[in-house]
Amino acid sequence: QIQLTRSSPCELGCEMENNLINRKCQTERNSQAMLPRKKFFRARAHCNPLSDSQFSVPLRPDKYDWRMQYPTNEDSTRRLSDPQVKFVDVGCGFGGLLVKIAPVFPEHFAIGFEIRDKVSQYVKERCKALRKCNHGLYEKISCIRTNSMKFLPNYFRKGQLSKLFFLFPDPHFKTANHRRRIIQRNLLAEYAYALHNGGLLYTITDVEELGSWMADKISAHPCFRQLNSDEIQNDQVVPILFTGTEEGTKVKRNEGTTYLRVFKRVTGPI
Repeated sequence: QIQLTRSSPCELGCEMENNLINRKCQTERNSQAMLPRKKFFRARAHCNPLSDSQFSVPLRPDKYDWRMQYPTNEDSTRRLSDPQVKFVDVGCGFGGLLVKIAPVFPEHFAIGFEIRDKVSQYVKERCKALRKCNHGLYEKISCIRTNSMKFLPNYFRKGQLSKLFFLFPDPHFKTANHRRRIIQRNLLAEYAYALHNGGLLYTITDVEELGSWMADKISAHPCFRQLNSDEIQNDQVVPILFTGTEEGTKVKRNEGTTYLRVFKRVTGPI
């Protein structure tokens, strides 16, 4: 004999809550499943930026169609060269910083420059997947495969950028390879050209010698002034720099030391 019992309101409430939790978990699992997996985008850890690799680059900034990078519901006749991009992550790796700053600065367009083909493909696929899972939140981040040491002025007008990031760059330990480092005296003129007065340049590394190298080079340039700890304590970006990237997370997990320096673009000869 089967006895039928009526569930109490409390039991029904718990059951409904469990169903909602299960649906939410299933949605999160589906969202995670849509994201690209790094194992399918294997690439070398290092790349020679001085090699003669072939890149498709615009002849000048007003020739680049930014609509290829950012989906938009705006008028399709919008000027192709609108200087919308304000944040640039040079050597963006797997795009950790871009993903972190998108919710913090939803009104600003950010782009990552990455020289490795497979890694840049991963970041693009990651951005596309995040847009599908989080409508309207990651519409203004993307990635371009290019060589920042050679082609940065091809993408940006004078004074267009407000933030320029160099996070855990390749240290190129050998003295003979120091010329491959992303911070060089001759390149600083290009970085100063792209940043507007008052714009910020961020560097962070877990290699003390490299941190000192970059600080010495940038401080010697007349268009940059290093900010002290009091001047950056209210900067929303600074906390993200330590753990916002895959390298930063690795350093924290291994209880390593990081060396952060922030420089302000000041009026100079450029």
